Amino acid sequence: MSSFEERERGEEAKFAHDANLRFKAEARRNKHLAYWACTHLGVEDADARANYVAEIIAVDMTEAGPEDVVRKILADFEEKGVDISDKDIRAKVAEFDAQAKKEILSEA
Repeated sequence: MSSFEERERGEEAKFAHDANLRFKAEARRNKHLAYWACTHLGVEDADARANYVAEIIAVDMTEAGPEDVVRKILADFEEKGVDISDKDIRAKVAEFDAQAKKEILSEA
């Protein structure tokens, strides 16, 4: 195998590894975000909280970026009369994104 092929395989492996870490961090961010939202929505039952986490993670699969998650949580807040703006939700997305990345990297 040539050094070019070895380097190419190394780059492919790094890309796959980085993509896997990003996916895990986004899922972890969404989990934290969902639990935070549950607190404001008054969802206390463990099964209901787990279901909401699954909903948020599933919603995030519809498009790239967190916009779909922000819309979902904002709609849920509006439905329940929770007075938290999309700006505040986005701030939590950024906070939990940084937290999730640190957690995932420390586990790797």
